[in-house]
Amino acid sequence: MFSLEGKIAIVTGGGSGIGKAIAMLFARQGAAVHIIELNAAAAEETVSEIQKNKGKAHGHSCDVSNQNQVLDIFNQIGSVDILVNNAGIAHVGKAGTTSEEDFDKVFAVNVKGAYNALFAAIPLLKESKSPVILNMASIAAVVGITDRFAYSMSKGAIYAMTMSVARDYLEDGIRCNSISPARVHTPFVDGFISKNYAGQEEEVFEKLAKSQPIGRMGKPEEIAALALYLCAEESGFITGNDYPIDGGFIKLNN
Repeated sequence: MFSLEGKIAIVTGGGSGIGKAIAMLFARQGAAVHIIELNAAAAEETVSEIQKNKGKAHGHSCDVSNQNQVLDIFNQIGSVDILVNNAGIAHVGKAGTTSEEDFDKVFAVNVKGAYNALFAAIPLLKESKSPVILNMASIAAVVGITDRFAYSMSKGAIYAMTMSVARDYLEDGIRCNSISPARVHTPFVDGFISKNYAGQEEEVFEKLAKSQPIGRMGKPEEIAALALYLCAEESGFITGNDYPIDGGFIKLNN
């Protein structure tokens, strides 16, 4: 089950965290994975790990907020069956404390970056026999998260774009869904805590972990497993849906 043999998959932000876990699992299931990543060294590290396990992978250094760069990369790849829109950045701040510069940066990467990949991929996906788009949203798209104004804005946009694309491309056979994780333990989270809460790392980590009713953060591999299902042919009857994977955060966090 859940074979991706013969599929060409593009994963943005596939050099670390959730994107890396998705790229590695998809390669293990037989896909040829193209990793689009701003950090070229991180992309090559993931590619190397995949190839050591006899998988097929290629890395591409690219700023997803730059449409010309994105189009060039997709044109080089030439064909695609699966697009995973995962690249993104976080930000701490409320509406009254978020600078215009920071707001624009979050929008450029998280929203415009996803749009750029969609814009580049859709003509290629139309040529696929089983095209799939999976966008990485967040529980922040549907619930209020303290001090995450710009980030929440961007993930709300991802949710809305997912529904729009799913509706618009039904006749082309392109399925489009999104995943909404709660907090997931990645190197990004560790770096984020160190940068914003220096000297309080252990305390803040524990607090963030316990904010999920299940009592811990998610694992990148758990998100990847859901991504695999939604991109495999076994989920062929699913489109236009968002899937929270949140340790009970949305429904049980009273």
